[in-house]
Amino acid sequence: MAQDRKRQRPNILITGTPGTGKTTTSSALADAAQLRHVAIGDLVKEKNLHDGWDDELQCYIINEDLVCDELEDFMEEGGIIVDHHGCDFFPERWFDRVVVLQTENSILYDRLTKRGYEGAKLSNNIECEIFQILLEEAKESYQENIVVALRSDTVDDVARNVETLADWVKNWHPVS
Repeated sequence: MAQDRKRQRPNILITGTPGTGKTTTSSALADAAQLRHVAIGDLVKEKNLHDGWDDELQCYIINEDLVCDELEDFMEEGGIIVDHHGCDFFPERWFDRVVVLQTENSILYDRLTKRGYEGAKLSNNIECEIFQILLEEAKESYQENIVVALRSDTVDDVARNVETLADWVKNWHPVS
C-alpha cells in the first residue's frame, strides 16, 4: 500500500521530461496546498548527492541511494512534493499521487533550446517526451491508480493542474 499510516499529509511526485513545468507546478502547488517542495536537482547540488558530472548530458550523475537516504525522514512525515525528471528509484510507499507532466513536442523543443539544451541532451529529452518514457516508467513503478498524466503546454494548463491537485490534497485522507 502506498500510504503510510503515520502520514497526516500526502506526498506527491511531480515528474516529466525537463521543460514540462515540474518546478513551476510544484512551487505553485506547494503554496496553494501548504506542502513542502523538494526539487531533487537542487538537493543533489546542495548536499553533493552525486557521483560526479556527465559531460555529454551536462548534468550531475545522481547517487540514488544518497538521495533516498536524505529524503527518508521527510517522506515519512508527509506533506512533500518531490520534483524530479525520473521516478523509478524512489520507494513506492513514499507517494500517494504521481503526476507526469506532458508537453507538446514543439513547445518543449522551444523551452529546452531557450535553456541552452543542445546535441544529445536536447535530442534525448525530446525523444523521451515523444515516446512517453516517463509515463511508462511511472506506470511500471507505482500502482496505476495513483499515476495521472497532465497536459502542461500553457500557463492556463499549469493553473488548472495546480487547482486540480490542490483539491486532491484537500480531500486526501490517510488510510486507517
